[in-house]
Amino acid sequence: MTRNQKIALGCGGAGCLGLIVVAIAGCVIYLFSRSAVTSRTYNYNIRNLNTNYNSNSKENANTNSNENSSSSSSATASSISEDDKHKLYQAAGMTGDAELIRRVSVKIGLMDEDYTPGEDYQKFISEHLEWASRNVDFVNSINTPEKARAYVNEHFPD
Repeated sequence: MTRNQKIALGCGGAGCLGLIVVAIAGCVIYLFSRSAVTSRTYNYNIRNLNTNYNSNSKENANTNSNENSSSSSSATASSISEDDKHKLYQAAGMTGDAELIRRVSVKIGLMDEDYTPGEDYQKFISEHLEWASRNVDFVNSINTPEKARAYVNEHFPD
């Protein structure tokens, strides 16, 4: 193999790796941009959310009391490990449910109660891209909206 062929292979490999990184970044941006939905979709998600809450009145009471207290959200966010925050955020994003993504984002401290990005938002999103590339097995384990929702329902902090 000549020197030029080795250089060509190296550049091709670097180009492919770059495309993979761009594709992952695009997916994350797409998933997050879906959280800015129209009011019609928002109302639909609220109806589903209320249906889920009514199926378990204890969970509904706990969630409502926690959502009304900003100190509760910040205390919850600090008690969750960084890895668990990334897992919850990834799973919520994979459900495609904008309201669930917002609730998880508030609970893990990414967004404030009024759904504006918090102080650590940019840092978390940057780290999340790296986290997702290191945790492909987890991402593949929740590869459908149903599996992702089941993970969030099981691991979402009360």
